[in-house]
Amino acid sequence: MLNCKTKTQYFHQEKWIYVHKGSTKERHGYCTLGEAFNRLDFSTAILDSRRFNYVVRLLELIAKSQLTSLSGIAQKNFMNILEKVVLKVLEDQQNIRLIRELLQTLYTSLCTLVQRVGKCVLVGNINMWVYRMETILHWQQQLNNIQITRPAFKGLTFTDLPLCLQLNIMQRLSDGRDLVSLGQVGPNLHVLSEDRLLWKRLCLYHFSERQIRKRLILSDKGQLDWKKMYFKLVRCYPRKEQYGDTLQLCKHCHILSWKGTDHPCTANNPESCSVSLSPQDFINLFKF
Repeated sequence: MLNCKTKTQYFHQEKWIYVHKGSTKERHGYCTLGEAFNRLDFSTAILDSRRFNYVVRLLELIAKSQLTSLSGIAQKNFMNILEKVVLKVLEDQQNIRLIRELLQTLYTSLCTLVQRVGKCVLVGNINMWVYRMETILHWQQQLNNIQITRPAFKGLTFTDLPLCLQLNIMQRLSDGRDLVSLGQVGPNLHVLSEDRLLWKRLCLYHFSERQIRKRLILSDKGQLDWKKMYFKLVRCYPRKEQYGDTLQLCKHCHILSWKGTDHPCTANNPESCSVSLSPQDFINLFKF
């Protein structure tokens, strides 16, 4: 579309993408991981708290093994989105550990890939990638320098709540590292964070009974040490992933989009045709 007065060109871009079935030339040529990454509006998604962790996990998976499958434009888009993620975390001081881990994963991958330059594993000039690695180090330093400021609000705090409510809230944490961090705040919270039932819930939530039976650890008192078992299980098996919102694939028309995004579906009941995709499911769609 061309604005006749300003001669400015506007591009109307649908926020969904068609995923071809099977390994075809059409799929190889158009529906690539990079194309999907460019089209699905991840820049806006990171501003939505329901989608933030999903996008971060997707960035991590791409950083680990899929960076070289992205086109030059998609690699640039990847870095732009990553920068927006970092700036958001620096501003709101939330999800700091999550982004530290993402940046470390990306930096480790780039160290390996840059050494193989000349074998067409990265798109662009080597100096550009060295600059990007320096930028990642700078971001890491900024995250390490964050000083969490205590809110000026002087009303009721978490530790003012009855112990039963504190424990009830802690039961809703899905990451054992958060429990450990919370336990370092004070003596009372430390006692609560060591509650065997908390760690048992975490183990049963993330892992199957079969996995748990293979990693039994007894305490000095002869009881199951659920805390030690949890961290041992984490090293051996992937934890359950839970997201407030995900990308969805329409089984009827094979269109990939965020939930709530309109797409040209001809099914009588489009909602019944949609299946949620984990970040790994999304990556797997483009493996051939």
